[in-house]
Amino acid sequence: MVSAEDDPHQGGTIWALNLDEPAPVITPLVAATFRQVGSESALAVGTALGGDTTGEVLRRFETGRRCYTVWVEGALAAYGWVSINEEYVGELNLRLWLLPGEAYIWDCATVPAFRRRHLYSGLLAHMVGELRAENLCRAWIGADLDNMASQLGIARAGFRHVADLVVEQVLPMRMAWVQGRPGIPDHLVAEARRVFLGNRDQIWLDAVSIVALSR
Repeated sequence: MVSAEDDPHQGGTIWALNLDEPAPVITPLVAATFRQVGSESALAVGTALGGDTTGEVLRRFETGRRCYTVWVEGALAAYGWVSINEEYVGELNLRLWLLPGEAYIWDCATVPAFRRRHLYSGLLAHMVGELRAENLCRAWIGADLDNMASQLGIARAGFRHVADLVVEQVLPMRMAWVQGRPGIPDHLVAEARRVFLGNRDQIWLDAVSIVALSR
């Protein structure tokens, strides 16, 4: 999750949902089927948005990451990934660490032909229900700062915008810090800082190897 490269203050938005709280029921605007898939669907997931990332998809399955999908009339319309231990996002060179009971939702995408049908928010609601059934306690998700469509879908699914990850270019390096949103309790902002910065107030992204966020 990164913003435009010519913006000296880059980063993204950080959202959380406590899984013991009620969440909205999302009904897509088309008939859709939600299901978790495994390596048997690697080709479909890897080619859904064009190109072929099947090898990367298989590596994700091999390392225990989960993939949830939406199907419309037999076609893969959207997908999203879940990690429950840690995750890495190379574009920010940042590693996210999760406590037991936490999950991180990332790399969610909708095939262009199926956009604007509430499939993304419906998929998030489905994933939240699956994680709640496992007695997990909290789900995290991030989005690009300038991706308003993604942020609207996340909000529709009941997530709370708790903080922003601010990334500022400082000479050849980048400094990152977590900035709480207005009205968010300090303890929840501290939790976001724990997850995304390893309990640090700020980090140098190009100087350390703690690497994470979602697309």
